[in-house]
Amino acid sequence: MSASDDRSAEERGGLNRPREHAPSVLVVGAGIVGLCVAWHLARAGARVTVLDGEAPGSGASSGNAGAISAGSVAPLAMPGVLKQVPGMLLDPAGALHIPPRYALRAAPWLLRFVASARPARVAGIAEALSGLLANAMEQHRQILAEEGAPDLIQETGQLYLYRDHDHYAKDAEGWTLRQRHGMRIEFLEGREAIRALEPDIGGDYALGLFIPEQGSSVNPLRQAQVVARGVERLGGTIRRAAVRALATEGGRVTGAATAAETITADHVVLAAGAWSARLLAPLGIRVPLETQRGYHVMLPDPGITLRRPVVPADRKAFISPMEGGLRVAGTVEFGGLEAPPTPRRAELLLEDLRRAFPQARTAGAEGFWMGHRPCLPDSLPVIGPVQAWPGLWCAFGHGHLGLTGSAPTGALLARAMLGPAPNLDLAPFGVERFA
Repeated sequence: MSASDDRSAEERGGLNRPREHAPSVLVVGAGIVGLCVAWHLARAGARVTVLDGEAPGSGASSGNAGAISAGSVAPLAMPGVLKQVPGMLLDPAGALHIPPRYALRAAPWLLRFVASARPARVAGIAEALSGLLANAMEQHRQILAEEGAPDLIQETGQLYLYRDHDHYAKDAEGWTLRQRHGMRIEFLEGREAIRALEPDIGGDYALGLFIPEQGSSVNPLRQAQVVARGVERLGGTIRRAAVRALATEGGRVTGAATAAETITADHVVLAAGAWSARLLAPLGIRVPLETQRGYHVMLPDPGITLRRPVVPADRKAFISPMEGGLRVAGTVEFGGLEAPPTPRRAELLLEDLRRAFPQARTAGAEGFWMGHRPCLPDSLPVIGPVQAWPGLWCAFGHGHLGLTGSAPTGALLARAMLGPAPNLDLAPFGVERFA
């Protein structure tokens, strides 16, 4: 079962708890995951403070493809992935690229990635993700409805494009796994069937997979800002302060240190995305967290009309209609947290667009953007308490499913911290799996 909880905070006893006696919680990180955690904690009555050196939602949460993909339970590492690794290293224009200068640093992560592709492990990962994400759309709708912004989500499905059945066969195992966990797929045979759904699609794609029960955000940054305002409406505080270290005393985590002060709390939630591993390392916790740098470009006037995200499967790019125009998002680049963006990676996205929409107008493209996806080799986020350090909780590493997983993660963690206990086993998401 999933971690959803449809009862109100009053029914759970949260808002009936005197605020001065409620537990205090520091949430480190104001991305969409940290904000959803803070929202659910504040709604349940906790005294919440969110700390981040940047504005809420301004990192990877603002630049993602906007997809809300509750059925995406297949991990990135599927059986047979080992034979794809040489291509990752050798093709600078590939959808997934590892620059030679970064190959040695990425090697340990890649070894864990390949190891997680064993069939039995893949089945366990899919089961865990299914439990976490099953009610993701409902969880997002709940938050946005309470904050008066239901228009941020459109539920028009997603469309994946393949050239033919041979092309599809390379991904068939992943789609079968998704179907096994309840994803409904409609196969569109031939160009005319595809164009009946999205008339502007061109290119040589002759097989479409329409996923009707998936959705998308029309403005991920505005969505994060709406959740942030909700945290404050519920009595929480959001402070612009970068956390330099987690504070400890007597064998437990007691707060977080910024450049100006150390702030204490009963609980600390680490939701710092790709920077989370750096804050855990001084505590003796090593996490194989890698940033898979993603890019997007925005086209204010693309000359084409889409009703839903379209994904040319050979390029793994999401072409998404949004409030500001058309967003083309994707590519995966290993390169660490310090290296500057690679403009060529963003330019490749325009080529991806032309493959499916040769008539699209790409002149005037703006918003060449790069962000850091926090990715773990087994595609499972870290969620839950840290056994070795009482007082510390984690909510990071959602990879390509940060927006999707944010709302259910917030609901799950709030229940795990404040009660009643969630009906989803947190063990598969524990940081201890990397010991």
